[in-house]
Amino acid sequence: MISAPAVTLSQATLAGGCFWCLEAVFTRLRGVHDVRSGYIGGHTQNPTYPDICQGDTGHAEAVQIVFDANIIDFSMLLEVFFATHDPTTLNRQGHDVGSQYRSAVFYHNAQQRDATYQAIANLTETGVWPGPVVTQVVEAGVFYPAEMTHYRYFDRHPQQPYCMAVVGPKVAKLQQYFIHAIRTEG
Repeated sequence: MISAPAVTLSQATLAGGCFWCLEAVFTRLRGVHDVRSGYIGGHTQNPTYPDICQGDTGHAEAVQIVFDANIIDFSMLLEVFFATHDPTTLNRQGHDVGSQYRSAVFYHNAQQRDATYQAIANLTETGVWPGPVVTQVVEAGVFYPAEMTHYRYFDRHPQQPYCMAVVGPKVAKLQQYFIHAIRTEG
C-alpha cells in the first residue's frame, strides 16, 4: 500500500487592505486549509472592528492562512498576495484609507522573512509596479480573530456593493492569473 505524504501545515499572516478581499482570494487556493480574518500589529488588546475602523489601535486588517506546504509554498502565497493588492500605496488600498489597510507581511520564521524580502527585491528589479513597494515586513505578534460576521463575507454577500466593486475584481484577477493554483473541489 502506498501511503500519502504527511500533511505539513504552516501559517502565514498577510495584510493588504480589507480582509474580506484577502480571505476571498486565499480560500480559493489549493493547499490552503483555513483562512481567518483578524487584526494584528497594534497596541491594544482584543480590538473590535469598530475599534479598528477608527484607525488608532495600530492594528492592520489581516488574514491568517493555514496551508499545506507540500501543496502550496509560502513563495506562491506571496506571489498571489503581491499580484492581488497594490503594495505601493502607503496605508491605503483604493478608497480604503488608514494604517489598518496597510500592506504587511507578518512573518512566522526566518524563512518567511527572507522569502518576503526576496519577493520584494524581485518586484523592484522587474518593475512590476510603477512605484516602490512599501509593504512592511514585521515579525508576527498576537493575532486577534475578527468577529464571525466577517467570516467568508464575500461568499455570503457577493451582491453587496463593496463586494461587487472591490472584492470581486480581486477574485477575478486570481482566476485569470493563477488558474493553476485554484482548488477544484468546493
